[in-house]
Amino acid sequence: MERLRRYGFVIGFLAVPVTLYAVFVISPYVQAFQLSLTDWNGYRSKLTYVGLDNFAKLVHDEVFWRALRNHGVLLLVLPVATIVIALFLSYLLNLGGGTRGDGMRGVWGSRFYRVVFFFPQVLAVAVVGVLFKAVYRPDESGVVNGLLARFGAEPVGWLTEPGLALWSVIAVMVWQAVGFYVVLFSAGMAAIPKDYFEAAALDGAGRARLFFSITLPLLRDTVQVGWVYLGIAAFDGFALIQVLAGDKGEPDGATTVLPIQIWKTAFTYNKYGYASAMGVALFFLTVTFAVLTLRTTRRERIEL
Repeated sequence: MERLRRYGFVIGFLAVPVTLYAVFVISPYVQAFQLSLTDWNGYRSKLTYVGLDNFAKLVHDEVFWRALRNHGVLLLVLPVATIVIALFLSYLLNLGGGTRGDGMRGVWGSRFYRVVFFFPQVLAVAVVGVLFKAVYRPDESGVVNGLLARFGAEPVGWLTEPGLALWSVIAVMVWQAVGFYVVLFSAGMAAIPKDYFEAAALDGAGRARLFFSITLPLLRDTVQVGWVYLGIAAFDGFALIQVLAGDKGEPDGATTVLPIQIWKTAFTYNKYGYASAMGVALFFLTVTFAVLTLRTTRRERIEL
């Protein structure tokens, strides 16, 4: 009877959140999988199933493959650049000041710098996009080109030249993401016993040695989580690219990504079935990346 009451309490407690999750999360996924097997245009009440035809079209869709190539660049550059910068800044803010008094300290003013680095996280993505659209203006009214003009350089089309557009977007994504991972890695560094650093410092280890031999190995799990999050972000980028470069992948498809193409295929071309097939492909790409990353970077835990 006691066990029944206990399980009854747990079931009653979880019933509402599980129901909400099933309705608003699981159900849309199931519907997307269903629509990917149809040629629904968004208006017909009856669904016409076409099997795997939509996925067969994806194989020969040049725009789809161009978007995948752009995601590949994002997947290689965004996590690496963000994690390297965030680790460097976190080390400075937590341990860069060396040994002072009763332990390791960060550089002077580290609390203030934490707030500054985290500031981009409080800005909406649309606000960040509008801000950097002004920064990247292709004439001298843009912040960057205005500075270049002072040195006699010609204006650069940061978002209009195919070779620069995607890199300019990646720079904004890194700028926006770094603050969060500085906080994440700082929390991980704060959990490392300071005795390790003090003992190594007494043995003559320099700051580089402290970072690579102590800090980085003990932050491996935190870095792994950050890598997965950033990899998932590399498969998104919808809002930022929509504001900065629009939904046409300008220039010359340089900023085309799958979320933009899914949105345009569904709401501009009214091909909801084909757009759902793209969404399903994106879902499996994201899940595959996360699983492979967690599997390949898994190791035995280090007990502190």
